[in-house]
Amino acid sequence: MNPIKTRREGAILEVKLDRPKANAIDLETSKIMGDVFLEFRDDPELRVAILTGGGEKFFCPGWDLKAAADGDAVDGDYGVGGFGGLQEMRDMNKPVIAAVNGIACGGGLELAISADIILAAEHATFALPEIRSGTVADAASVKLPKRIPYHIAMELLLTGRWFDVQEANRWGLVNEILPADQLMDRAWELARLLASGPPLVYAAIKEVVRDAEDSKFQDTMNRITKSQLPTVEKLYRSEDQLEGARAFAEKRDPVWKGK
Repeated sequence: MNPIKTRREGAILEVKLDRPKANAIDLETSKIMGDVFLEFRDDPELRVAILTGGGEKFFCPGWDLKAAADGDAVDGDYGVGGFGGLQEMRDMNKPVIAAVNGIACGGGLELAISADIILAAEHATFALPEIRSGTVADAASVKLPKRIPYHIAMELLLTGRWFDVQEANRWGLVNEILPADQLMDRAWELARLLASGPPLVYAAIKEVVRDAEDSKFQDTMNRITKSQLPTVEKLYRSEDQLEGARAFAEKRDPVWKGK
């Protein structure tokens, strides 16, 4: 049985990690996810992805320790995009929404914070328990101190303690908290809103944000003005940029073509 289920509606792709009992990710599942997100990235007809988990208890607990015991190497080949297919996917210039439907711990939490927007069910819980098994939450160690206050991130990394969705929201890790039966409806509502927007602008935003993450403000601004960011240059020379100006002048909604 394929552990990844997809649903496509217009420009939106829903990706569901559905691997009972807990949606843990082994090497094979990670490779499948990578192929799915690569296809999403490269398909010009797709504009937004939703990532969620199957069932009501688990979003994803991360690495499949049972598979590891059977021979899956923790440092093995996760496939294109790294663990879960999303964490290291190069040039992912389309919005990704994580709909966290339950427990998100370890690599599952790292997978969620690889998305651009995180919605969570009100029963969702989170943790980075790698410290307790003598290993490092590597992606979270890189990303989390940049997403939430440094001292909070370090506490979570150093203790491995669990925290609930209200705390995640308080630190800005989660955008919205929703009743479980409303989570996917809200994810699709948001995805449809994004799908109706300007894809070339989204791509430019994501590239600028990535570039600025490890750069000084002026360095990124210089790269923009020197035409060194491809998505920004594509936007500035696009039909969509002209369409935006025309629509504003004509007092109508723009029609985005992504070119």
